[in-house]
Amino acid sequence: MRHFLASAGSVFRTYATGSSSSRTRLGPTLSLEHFVQRSRALALYRHILRATRRIADPSTRADTRRFARQEFERNRGVTDLDHIRYLLSTGKTEWESMERYIDGL
Repeated sequence: MRHFLASAGSVFRTYATGSSSSRTRLGPTLSLEHFVQRSRALALYRHILRATRRIADPSTRADTRRFARQEFERNRGVTDLDHIRYLLSTGKTEWESMERYIDGL
């Protein structure tokens, strides 16, 4: 009987505090700097998608959106902050040069 109560107590304790499996469902906790860089990456991605509306040719617009998505997906797992900053800076610069080309059409 005592063994049953001890194991029941650990079940209730796990339930009250949350099991480790419920924490992994949400993913790892981000640092503030990771959170900021993530929001910058999402903002750049949204900016690119909105700006592709100006591309007149539908197939070119679709290809541009597909390429942007593939690049963001390819670098999704990057966790090094310096590398994230580099990717954002490079991506922004590349997109700005592409925008100049789009506006010239």
